[in-house]
Amino acid sequence: MGTVFEGLRSLVASFSRREGGLQSGETAAVFREKYNHFQSLLESNTELLKICAEMEVMLEGREVFGMAFIRSRSSRAVFHAIRMIKSFERLSNRPQPVLLDLVERLSAEIKAVAGGRHGQAAGALVLDLSEITAGMVDQVGGKCANLGEIGSRVGLPVPAGFAVTTSAFRAFFEEAGLFETVASLRLGITPDDPASMAAAAEEIQAAILRASLPVAVAGGLAGAVAGIAGRESGPGPGPVRFAVRSSAIGEDGELSFAGQYLTMLNVAPDRIESAYKFVIASLYTPRAMSYRLLKGIPDDDVAMAVACLQLIPSKAAGVLYTRLPEDPCRDEVLINAVWGLGPYAVDGVVIPDTIRLDRESLAVTVRQTAEKDRMLVASEAGGLVDAPVDEALRREPCLSDAMARRLAAWGLSLERHFGRPQDMEWALDPAGEPVVLQSRQLTALSDAGCAAGGPPVAGAEVLIEGGQTACSGVGAGPVHLVRTDDDLDAFPPGAVLVAPHSSPQFMVAMQRAAAIVTDQGSVTGHMASLSREFGVPTLLGLREATRLLAEGQVVTVDAASGRIYRGRVESLLATAGDTAAAFMAGTQVHGILADVARRIIPLTLLDPKSPAFRPENCQSLHDVIRLLHEWSYGEMFAISDLAAGQRGVTVILEATTGLDLHIIDLGGGIRPSASGQTRVRPGDIVSRPFAALLTGLVLAGEAKAVRPVNLGGFLSVMSEQMLSQPKAGSERFGEKSYAIISEKYLNFSSRVGYHYGVLDCYCGATVNKNYITFSFAGGAADDVKRSRRVRAIARILQELGFAVETVADRVSGRFQKVPAADIEEKLGHMGRLLQFTRQTDMLMVSESSIEAMVACFLSGAPCFDPARAGGEAGTA
Repeated sequence: MGTVFEGLRSLVASFSRREGGLQSGETAAVFREKYNHFQSLLESNTELLKICAEMEVMLEGREVFGMAFIRSRSSRAVFHAIRMIKSFERLSNRPQPVLLDLVERLSAEIKAVAGGRHGQAAGALVLDLSEITAGMVDQVGGKCANLGEIGSRVGLPVPAGFAVTTSAFRAFFEEAGLFETVASLRLGITPDDPASMAAAAEEIQAAILRASLPVAVAGGLAGAVAGIAGRESGPGPGPVRFAVRSSAIGEDGELSFAGQYLTMLNVAPDRIESAYKFVIASLYTPRAMSYRLLKGIPDDDVAMAVACLQLIPSKAAGVLYTRLPEDPCRDEVLINAVWGLGPYAVDGVVIPDTIRLDRESLAVTVRQTAEKDRMLVASEAGGLVDAPVDEALRREPCLSDAMARRLAAWGLSLERHFGRPQDMEWALDPAGEPVVLQSRQLTALSDAGCAAGGPPVAGAEVLIEGGQTACSGVGAGPVHLVRTDDDLDAFPPGAVLVAPHSSPQFMVAMQRAAAIVTDQGSVTGHMASLSREFGVPTLLGLREATRLLAEGQVVTVDAASGRIYRGRVESLLATAGDTAAAFMAGTQVHGILADVARRIIPLTLLDPKSPAFRPENCQSLHDVIRLLHEWSYGEMFAISDLAAGQRGVTVILEATTGLDLHIIDLGGGIRPSASGQTRVRPGDIVSRPFAALLTGLVLAGEAKAVRPVNLGGFLSVMSEQMLSQPKAGSERFGEKSYAIISEKYLNFSSRVGYHYGVLDCYCGATVNKNYITFSFAGGAADDVKRSRRVRAIARILQELGFAVETVADRVSGRFQKVPAADIEEKLGHMGRLLQFTRQTDMLMVSESSIEAMVACFLSGAPCFDPARAGGEAGTA
C-alpha cells in the first residue's frame, strides 16, 4: 500500500501546484472520492441504457408486459438519472440545476401518465377467461393473460374458468388493513437472518387467512363458480371441481417465478373462497419473499390475481418445451408425460416419459418410456392423492406418436404467436382430448450452442454417468447432501447440491451452489427452470447420486455430457463456459409505455462538439445521461492531465498498440527504476493485470500490418456517419485511452473511432476477489453491422468462459472467482480481443460474418480477415 499512497501523493502535489488548495493529508480522499463518483456515474449510465433497451424491446409489441414493468423501469430510470447528476456534481464541483429541474419535470409527467387507470375493466373483480387477452396482464396476471390469449386469439382449447383480478386483491387488502400489516411486519426482517424472514412470513400469512373477503369480492366469486357449475358439459363425471392457481403480476413474464406460489387442485365449489386466500397468502412464504429480494422486486409492486379453472381429471399430463433448454439450437421439441395429473411431471417425484420431435417434420426422434409406478389423482373428498399406476400401464407410453405430434404442433403455434420459445403445460381429458393448461416464455435458455458431450476426460475417473441436463455447464466443489429443507440452512458456498429429487426450495441456495445433482427429476420441472435462470449447472434423474456421492467429497459436475468426475477436473473447468405478431401493439398498456418512453428513450444530443450539446437542450432522460457521460470523461481526463508528468501518476506507454495510451499509476504498477519517467515500455509494467493485458494488446509480427478492409463496408460506414452525424470528424479516431493501475488492479478504457470498451479487473492471491468485467459498445456502422459485431464478441467471450449479456449494440461479460493465473490467461485473450475488434463493424457484411469472426479469433489470427475466412463473410 505504500507505493499506492506514493502515487496518490504525487497526484495531490500536482493539484496543489495548479490549484493551491490540497494538502498531503487529503491525498487518498481526493482521488478515491472523485473516482468513486465517476464509477457511480458509469454504473448508472449502464443501467439506464439497459432500461432504454428493455423498453424498446417491449415497444415492439411482441412480449407480454403490464404496468408493473412500466412503473419499475421508469422509476429506476429516474433514480439513475438523478444519481448521475449528483455523481457528476460531486465529481466536477459544478451544480446542475437545469438538469435536476428537467428530471423532476419528466418524473412528474411519467407518474401522471402511468398513474391513471387504463381501461374500463380495470375495476372488475372477476373476469371470465373468455373475456381476457394478453393486454390485460395488469388486471389478471401473466398466467391468466396468456391463457385467455391462447383461447380467444390462438384458438386452442383451454379449461373453462375465470380470473379473480388484482382489483379484488387490492380491495381485500385495503378493507382488511393488510397493506399496513405487511409493511409493519417487514420492518422486523433482517436480510441476513432467515429466522426473521420466516417469522414475518408466518404472521403475514396468518393475517391474510384470518381476514374476511369484502362482500363484493365474495359475491363475485360465488357468481362465477355458479356460472361454471351450471354449464351442461364438463370434462368428466361428477360435480365440477377447480384448480385454483396463482397469477401474480410479473409471473410468467420476464421472470419465471417457477413454483414460487401456490396451486390448489381439486377444490370443491364451496371451498373456492378459502382456496383463494391460501393462494394469496403464498405471496408471503419465506421462499417467495426471498425470491423477490434476490430479483430486486419490491413487495410494494406485488399484486396477486388468481386463476380459478375447471379441473381436468386427466388421464395423462405433462409439459412441452418448444426448444431443448440445454441445447436450444437443436431443432427439436421436448415433451415430458406422466399418468394422472400434471404436478408429478414437474415436481421431480417420478421420472416422466420423454419424447423429442423434429420441429420441421414433427417426426419422433427420441422416445424414452419410463417406469411410472405412481400417479397423482383427484380424490372424491377433495384434494389430491398419490395412487399406484395399474401394472399394465407402468411401462406403457402416456402419449401415442400421433398425439405427441399434435401437441408439438400446438406448442409451435404458440411459439409463433408469442414470438418466443414456450413452456406449455397440457393434459388429456377423460375422453383422451388434449387441453392447454398454461403456456409461458421458456426462460434462460442455454446459449452455449449445440451440446456435444464427447468422450470422457482422459485420466479422470467418472463416478456417475447419465441423467438429463437441465442447465448446461461445469461446476466443482464438495458434495452437500440435501434431504430435507433444514439441510439448506447451512449450505456452504461453492458446494455441489445433491438431493433425492428436485425442488424449487433449492432456489435459496442457487447463488451459492457450484452445481445441482438429483436422483429424480426432469428438465421441465420448476427447479430446472430456476437453475437455468440462476445459471447453475444441473443434472437430474441420476437415480443413485445420493448413494454414490459422499458428504464432503470433491467432485466435478459436467452437466453437458452427463458425467460426474472424482475431484476437480481443471481442463473442464477452464473451458466451461418465425416473426411473431405484435399482439401487444394497440393495447392501452402499450400506449402508456409509448407515452412514458417518450420522456426516457429519445436521444437528441448527438454531437458532443456541437454548441447545442448543453443542459438547456436536453429533452429526455437519455439526453441527460448522454451529456453527463461525455462530460464525466472530460472531468476524469482533466484530472489525469493535471497529473501528467508527475512521478508515478501519468505516463505514456511506448508500444505498438495503435492507441494513444496514458497510464495513471496509483502505486506499485510501474517498476521503481522507471518512476519519474514520462514514457515507459511494457517491460516497465509490474501491475499484474495490466502486464497480462499487454501480452495481447501489444501488436507484433503480421499484426502490425494494415488490417484488411472491405471497401464496400468501409464506404457504407462512412456514409452512415456522414448522414447520421454530419459534423462528426475524423478526430474521433485515435482519442486517448487510459489505464488506471496498481499492483493488482486495472481499469482500462479505450475509445477508438466510434466504439468504446471498458475492462475492470482485480488479480491477486485471494480467489474470491478476482474478477474481470468487460463492456463493449458502439461503432460507426449501421445498426445491423453493429449488432453482428456485438453478437460475435458475445460468442467469443462465451468461448473464453465469460458469463455474457447483450442488450442492443452493447455486450458485457464477467469472469470471476478463479486463481490469478486464470485471470492472467484470460486478460491476454482480452488484450487480443480489443485489437481484434477494432473497426470490424465495417467487415460484418452478412450473418455468416459472425461465425467467421469467431472462428478467426479462436484460430489465433491477429485480425479478422474475411477473405481468409472465406465464404460469404467476405462479400456484401
